[in-house]
Amino acid sequence: MELFIPGSRSLKDKRRVVKSLKEQIHNRYNCSVAEIGEKDLWARASLAACVIGDDVRFVNTQLNEIARFAAQKNGAELLDYRIEML
Repeated sequence: MELFIPGSRSLKDKRRVVKSLKEQIHNRYNCSVAEIGEKDLWARASLAACVIGDDVRFVNTQLNEIARFAAQKNGAELLDYRIEML
């Protein structure tokens, strides 16, 4: 997920928003979440969420719900997301 953090004026502001969003996603969907890019930019972040399962439809639904959840959170705007199945 590519995120824009409009209220961020420093890396500390960004980390606060990203950490909160990562914890909320992890707690709500029981998945792994990591910041994977844009670590030096104040107003941008790239997050990855990992869901493991044997039912492709369930995993795809979960990942889409995670993206919708991230898009609805205050403090960050979802710019784009991509789903990959392995």
